[in-house]
Amino acid sequence: MGRKVILDVDTGTDDAVAIMFAALHPGIDLLAVTTVNGNVPLENTMDNTLRVLDWIGRSEVPVFAGLPRPIVRAGFPSARHFERDSDDDPHGSTLPIPPARSTSRAGGAVEFLVETLRATTQPLTLVPVGPLSNIATVLAIDPSLTEAVDEVVVMGGGHAEANVTASAEFNVWADPEAAHVVLTAGFRRLTLVPLDATHRALVTRAACARLADLGTPAGTAAARFIGRRIDAYGAAAPCGGAAPVHDVVCTAYLVEPDVVTTRHLPVAVDTAGPLTVGRTVVDTRPDSRGTPNAHVAFDADAGLLVRLLTEVFARDPAADGPASAPGPG
Repeated sequence: MGRKVILDVDTGTDDAVAIMFAALHPGIDLLAVTTVNGNVPLENTMDNTLRVLDWIGRSEVPVFAGLPRPIVRAGFPSARHFERDSDDDPHGSTLPIPPARSTSRAGGAVEFLVETLRATTQPLTLVPVGPLSNIATVLAIDPSLTEAVDEVVVMGGGHAEANVTASAEFNVWADPEAAHVVLTAGFRRLTLVPLDATHRALVTRAACARLADLGTPAGTAAARFIGRRIDAYGAAAPCGGAAPVHDVVCTAYLVEPDVVTTRHLPVAVDTAGPLTVGRTVVDTRPDSRGTPNAHVAFDADAGLLVRLLTEVFARDPAADGPASAPGPG
C-alpha cells in the first residue's frame, strides 16, 4: 500500500491537478479529500472536487465539506488579487469538466479528521493546500492529534515572493490565525512549500500539449486547467508562456522529495500588521536563535515535476468511464 494521505483543498485549478496526482499515483493511498473555503466559495470547492474525482474514475474517494470561513475573522480581508471569473482569474468558479455524479459524505471535514486521526493505528500524512482553517480547528479540539500525523505538507506562504498583497501569499493571508496554530502545533515534521518554490516549477504550454496528447481523462483535464493558469498569469504578470501549479508540487513531493529543496528554519505568521498581515516570516539568518519548526522549500525542479505529471496522468483507471471530453471553459 502507498503512503496514507488526506488532502485538504480549496479546489480551483491547481488543487484539481494535485487531487488527480494523489488519486492516480500508485505510491499514494488517498484516504479522503476535505474541503475549505478559499480559491472559490465552499459550495464551488465541493462541486469542483467531486467533479475531478468522478472525471478520473475515483468516485469512491470520500469528500467531506469543511469550514466556509476563517477561524477568527468574519470573512476574508478586503483585498483581492483578481476579479472572479475574469481573464486574470486562474481558477474560475466551476471547473470545465462534466458535473459531478457523486455526492459528499455525511458529517463535516473537521469531524472526519478528528475521528480518523484518533482511530488510526499508523501515522497519516496531511496535505493542506488551501487556507488552514480545518486543520487548526482539529488542533483546537484535540492538540494531541499531532501525534497521529507523520508529516504535514503545507502549500502556503512566501519568503521573497507574495501574491495577494505585497507581503502575503493567499492561503496564509486568508486565515492567518489558522496558519499560526498549525505552524506552532509541534508536528513531528512540517514541510512548507511556499511561492519561492512553486514559482521555480513553472509548467509550460509545451508541457500542457504533452499532457493533452496522453488522451487520458487526467491528461486532458490537466492540460485544460494549466492552460487556464497560463492565460491568467499572462494577463496579470507575463511568465513567458508558463505558470506555477502550486498545489501539485506538494503531492509530487510525497513520492519524489527531490522535487523541492528545503531548509529547516523558524517560521512565524504575522496576524496583526496592517501592511503585513498573513506574511510568513522565515528566519534565514545563520545566527538565528529561533527554533526551527518547518522544512521550507526554496527551490523546485520543474523538469522533474513535469515528468511526474506526464507519467502519472498517463494512467487511466476510468477507461470505461466518462465518454465526453471536457466542455468549453
